[in-house]
Amino acid sequence: MKRIGLLGGMSWESTLEYYRIINETVKRILGETHSAECLIYSVDFDPLEEMQHRGAWSEIAALLTDRAVRLREAGAELLVLCTNTMHRVAEEIQAGSGMDLLHIADVTAAAIHGRGLRRVGLLGTRFTMEEDFYKGRLERSGISVAIPTKNRREEVHRVIYRELCLGKIEERSRRLFLDVVGELVADGAEGVVLGCTEIPLLVKEEHSPIPLFDTTAVHARAAVERALRP
Repeated sequence: MKRIGLLGGMSWESTLEYYRIINETVKRILGETHSAECLIYSVDFDPLEEMQHRGAWSEIAALLTDRAVRLREAGAELLVLCTNTMHRVAEEIQAGSGMDLLHIADVTAAAIHGRGLRRVGLLGTRFTMEEDFYKGRLERSGISVAIPTKNRREEVHRVIYRELCLGKIEERSRRLFLDVVGELVADGAEGVVLGCTEIPLLVKEEHSPIPLFDTTAVHARAAVERALRP
């Protein structure tokens, strides 16, 4: 089994879910007392969040590449970037670290195709919903993507940073997200991508009449499959 390097802390609440899901998946596949060979580098998210909101993506890329190199030097063989938004700089991290990086949008696209869906809604940070690095990657795989209206995007973005990244789970915010899911369905979405690793802490598939793609779980399980591949 390849040693998985988790580059997390963005936020730590969802990184905790990665660790849990990866180990549960290893146990389900291998049985007995098996668990994952993994290393975690958890960054301080606060300065990175400030860089995001002032558009300092080159600084983010340099910092995360440095941390990925440290994981590689510690023995990690597969890199898992435990966040959707930071995949904006995934190519820079992969090139700079020389590591095999498992892209979250690619495994999400595979999960969508696996359900036979052609059009999905996308929820996430404003960066993920509006920019091409994620939405465009899904579209280039043959998936049509709907995003919320501008006002709704601002509401979703606020809940992610001011509540979910701080560990706050509010029922009114769950209702807000489900209302937005309903609006995406009205726009033709057959399923909705929870394209921020904190959103599944708030909204789960049992809350929705249509498929919700928990990108944390999809990414973590795909990491185990890749790590176990000969």
